[in-house]
Amino acid sequence: MLYDVIIIGSGPAGLTASIYTSRYKLSNLVIGKLPGGTITYADKVQNFPGVSEISGVQLGEKMLSQAKVLGGEIVTENVKSLGKNHDVFTVASEYDKEYQSKTLIIASGTGRRKLNIPGEGEYVGKGVSYCTNCDAPFFKNKTVILVGGANSACSGAIHLAEYAQKVYLVYRKSELRAEPIWVEEVKSNPKIEVIYDTNLLEIIGDGSKVTQVKLDKEINREMSLPTDGVFVEIGGIPTSNFLSSLEVEMDKSGYIVVNEEMVTNVQGVFAAGDVTNKSLVLQQTVTACAQGAIAGYSVFKYLKQNKRLTK
Repeated sequence: MLYDVIIIGSGPAGLTASIYTSRYKLSNLVIGKLPGGTITYADKVQNFPGVSEISGVQLGEKMLSQAKVLGGEIVTENVKSLGKNHDVFTVASEYDKEYQSKTLIIASGTGRRKLNIPGEGEYVGKGVSYCTNCDAPFFKNKTVILVGGANSACSGAIHLAEYAQKVYLVYRKSELRAEPIWVEEVKSNPKIEVIYDTNLLEIIGDGSKVTQVKLDKEINREMSLPTDGVFVEIGGIPTSNFLSSLEVEMDKSGYIVVNEEMVTNVQGVFAAGDVTNKSLVLQQTVTACAQGAIAGYSVFKYLKQNKRLTK
């Protein structure tokens, strides 16, 4: 089957693009390994219009369900490679399946940024985690460290405090940069202690689990801090490395360069969400959805102008 559009990424941007392209009567396939995207890692979402409070998992499920109901096809796979032959794009998955389309929307989002310090890789799954929503219950009545200072870090610390006995929020700068409502909640929580102007140098364990971290600053006259776990919430890096074959323009950090209509430098290729340079102002679900909607409309307009709409 030749789809009108293949959407790479099943987060808010990709699912919104599917919803809009379905409403324009375009056949669309969404390919993504994490249905709902990284918003599903969020314990609470309180800034999505029309919804006072909802878990990230629930919000992702609602978007996924709506996309399916309207006609979007969903495939839970990673994309391995892309190709283009004249006006037809070929998308190869990790399972060596191939799909073809007239256009592409890249909504692959970001992957978790790592500390890249000794012990981090060794203790992943043994106390090191990148998802508070996934792993917080494993640290009931324990001491944990969370690294970061933006929204995801502060909301993650609050979620961890529901289980852990003590949460150290370690941030490399002198002030948290999360939204004031999250900062206020962090500072008022007796279980959370914020440590400013500090970096982790090493994660240390006994071979089976994390036991402490080494710091670049003295805390209570020690350069180390005992802990049962380390959560890392320091932002993301764009998932765009699979695009090299199409020569899609990116900035020096790997974000896809798009204009206001989510159009890339490659004819027939559009992008939306956190993977684009337009997301750097504000990486939020609501802005990802907006970009997904614009990309969906731009695909429709492109196919109509080039007389490639399916009759």
